Amino acid sequence: MTFSSSEKPPVLAAELEAALERTFDSGVVTARRVPGGDIHEAYQVTFGNGRRAFVKTSAGAPGDMFAAEARGLAWLRGAEAVRIPEVLAASEPGDAVPFLALEWVEPGKPRANFDEELGHALAALHRKGADAFGLDHDNYIGSLPQANGSLATWSEFYIVRRLEPQLRRAVDGRNASSTMKSGFPKLFARMESRIGDPEPPARLHGDLWGGNLHRDEAGEPVLVDPAVYGGHREVDLAMMRLFGGFSERVFRAYDEVFPFAEGIAERVPLYQLYPLLVHTNLFGYGYVDQVEHALKRVV
Repeated sequence: MTFSSSEKPPVLAAELEAALERTFDSGVVTARRVPGGDIHEAYQVTFGNGRRAFVKTSAGAPGDMFAAEARGLAWLRGAEAVRIPEVLAASEPGDAVPFLALEWVEPGKPRANFDEELGHALAALHRKGADAFGLDHDNYIGSLPQANGSLATWSEFYIVRRLEPQLRRAVDGRNASSTMKSGFPKLFARMESRIGDPEPPARLHGDLWGGNLHRDEAGEPVLVDPAVYGGHREVDLAMMRLFGGFSERVFRAYDEVFPFAEGIAERVPLYQLYPLLVHTNLFGYGYVDQVEHALKRVV
């Protein structure tokens, strides 16, 4: 490790620094903290060979978390629809230090047509499709496990792999109201009539809120921190409306390339139920009112 007398020593833990130097075969010159979400520490790391990387780590991360995220990023990147940071390295289950290293994307200002570019790119990503409703590996949404075993129909997948596990976790954690306990079984019984006309599985980002959208040095969209799987495209679109950060120009541009199915507005609360349940389980009872409101609109 080397750094000039005018620089402060790197802020990386010694174990992480050593793991990175082994992986990149170069010493760490500088490291500085950068925003990295709610559950990880993140750094911009510069190596002696001049390479820069975005590195995130978490002492309590499950052993397969970063390997799963790396596979998801590669899957999205393979669509060649929108910029996804290249994975440089990721820890594997059993490694002493969990981390994910991505190419450093220099942030820039959005271009005048940024929203249109984003809408077109998301439509192209979804249209790239997936082999099934599900994925060939499980992953995580936030810090919560996300099971992706494929099922024959979207309605079955959305119930069995998405809503039921999160509802069960909420009940076990005493974060489920009586309205939730009685309302979800009614929804499950009526799901086929709620999901709209059948569509093939789309290639989903899976955690598409404004915080996971960035702009690169050219002002073009960059997507990060996915929770990928093959599913109904309206899942991504509904989450984009849940926490804000996306203008109507984005949705209009999407519709130009991949027209919305009839009745999409009525299904927004249906597909917001999953991220709302996830937030209930991550952050507590404060999200229950929103879950109840969405549930009442679709039961």
